[in-house]
Amino acid sequence: MSAGRWTGRLLWVLAVFLMLGSAVYQRLTGPTNPLRIALTVGGEDVRFRLPRSGTTDGEVRVAVPSGSGVSATMSWRRYPTADPFAQVPMQPESPSSGADLVAYLPVQPAAGKLEYQLDVSTPDGVSRIPSAEADAGEDTIVLRYKDPVPGPLLGAHVAFMFFAILIGMRAGLGALFGGAGVRTHSWIALGLKTVGVMILGPFVQKYAFGEYWTGFPFGYDLTDNKTLIMWVAWIVACAALARNAKADGLGLGRRAVVVAAAIVMSVVYLIPHSLRGSELDYEQVDQGTPASDAIGIGA
Repeated sequence: MSAGRWTGRLLWVLAVFLMLGSAVYQRLTGPTNPLRIALTVGGEDVRFRLPRSGTTDGEVRVAVPSGSGVSATMSWRRYPTADPFAQVPMQPESPSSGADLVAYLPVQPAAGKLEYQLDVSTPDGVSRIPSAEADAGEDTIVLRYKDPVPGPLLGAHVAFMFFAILIGMRAGLGALFGGAGVRTHSWIALGLKTVGVMILGPFVQKYAFGEYWTGFPFGYDLTDNKTLIMWVAWIVACAALARNAKADGLGLGRRAVVVAAAIVMSVVYLIPHSLRGSELDYEQVDQGTPASDAIGIGA
C-alpha cells in the first residue's frame, strides 16, 4: 500500500477519535446533561444521576438509591426567583420495591426552570445534594423544561452535526498533514453543517422553545451564535478553495484557511451545549405576560 493511502487511513482514524471525543465531551458537560452524584451509604459508594432537563408533557422523576436506614427530602422552587422552597418527602416508587426513593418535579412552561436539592439521611449521616464542594460548585440543581421535539427530527439534527464534525476534522487534518481530498471534504462538511445547523437546528429550537432563531442579529443565544460562527468559518474556507478549483494542489494559504475552520469548529464544540440558552422570565409571567412571550436568554 502506498504511503499516501496509509496517510489517508490514519487521518480518518484520527478524525473518528476526535469526533467521538467531541461527542463524549458534549455528553459529559453542559447545563442540561444529568448531574453525576456519588453518595456513601453504609461504607459503600453509590453512584447515580439527577436530571437537569425535562419536557412539558410530564413531571420529571427524581430518584435516589434506597437502602436500610435511608430517607430523603427534595426541596424545589422556580428559577431564578426568591420563591420559598417547597419540600417533598421522597417515597419508594412501589411499596414492594426498595430500589429507589422518588419524588416528582411539577411541569413548567417551555424554557421554564426549577432549582432543586436533596437532603439524604443515611446511617453515615445527612448529606446535602448537590454539594458545592463536590459537585462542580453547585448548591442546587437547575433543570430546564422544553416542549417535546419529534424523535426523527432530533436524531437527524444530531446525526448531521456529528458527521459534519467527522468530515470537517478530516478536512482540517488533510490540510495540516498534506492528505488528499481537502476540497471535497471541506465542501461536504459545509453541506452537512448547512443542513444540520442552519436548517434542522432552527426547527429543533422552534419545537423546543417556540422560536426558530435567537442568535445574531435577533438575540444572544450562545448555542445559535457559536454554531453560526462555525458555519461562517467553513463558508470562508470553501470560498477560498473555490478559487482556482481546477488546480492540482493547494497552496499554504488555502490549507491554512481550512485548518483555521477546523480549529474554530473544535473550539465551538469545547463550549458546553445550552449555555446561555432560553430561559423563562417568571417575573413577567407573574405580571400576566403569556409564558410564550416571556422567554429570554439565561445566564
